[in-house]
Amino acid sequence: MSNKLENKVIVITGAGGTLCSEMARNLADQGGRIVLLGRDLDKLKKVENEIKDTGGEALSISTDITNEGQVEKAGKITVETFGPCDILINGAGGNQPDAVTTTREFENRELNGTNGIRGFFNLNMETFRSVVDTNTMGTVIPCHVFARQMAGSGGGNIVNIASMNSYRPLSKVGAYGMAKAAIMNFTQWLAGYLAPAQIRVNAIAPGFFLNDRSRKLLTTPDGYTERGESIIRQTPMRKFGEASELTGCLNWLIDDEAAGFVTGITIPVDGGFLADSGV
Repeated sequence: MSNKLENKVIVITGAGGTLCSEMARNLADQGGRIVLLGRDLDKLKKVENEIKDTGGEALSISTDITNEGQVEKAGKITVETFGPCDILINGAGGNQPDAVTTTREFENRELNGTNGIRGFFNLNMETFRSVVDTNTMGTVIPCHVFARQMAGSGGGNIVNIASMNSYRPLSKVGAYGMAKAAIMNFTQWLAGYLAPAQIRVNAIAPGFFLNDRSRKLLTTPDGYTERGESIIRQTPMRKFGEASELTGCLNWLIDDEAAGFVTGITIPVDGGFLADSGV
């Protein structure tokens, strides 16, 4: 364990997930005091115990990050336990199966209520709204709470998690794409707003990384699904990303010496996905 982040209070939302749990362990190994936020306390506790087993400090707080009251409460517990937040990583978000269309483009069948077809006109608007809310307000509210702590203590760092959808829409995921495009714009806006408070705000846009949900959608026991194959074909490095491949970018962004003049950017970590036009 290094002490590069000793006594730094680091709040991570969505900390029970594949990507953010890896970030949590990596930052804890550098001496960070990790606050794990998410809805599933059992998943958070698993990460907390892994950190503590290696000599680190961690605290789990079950939190709906779209609920301002719950996030405010988590902020209060953070200050009481470790002190004010120095670094915030907004990793909570995700999609819902019922907000994903089953077709890439309009088909007349979706107007007739054909079973098995879920086009844009069959989507439940409340489900669509829920995806947008989780990914947008689920980033805005933690920034509202924890950046206030940073401003009060003289500065800090925020890293939002964007997506390939932040750059261009992907088929079938209109709600998720809309929300992640907003994250990149909000990152830029907040960076400009918080610069006088010595708070840097940046984002990482992961390419295609496998987690429990995407593994079912993109892989089969023998290889890849049709959608998985299309992603691999579009990714010059011809593989899905590993969670550990995000930590280098993260560590650079939160380093006030190495990246002290960097704010308002979104960095793709995508195996070249955005570099390939597909033609």
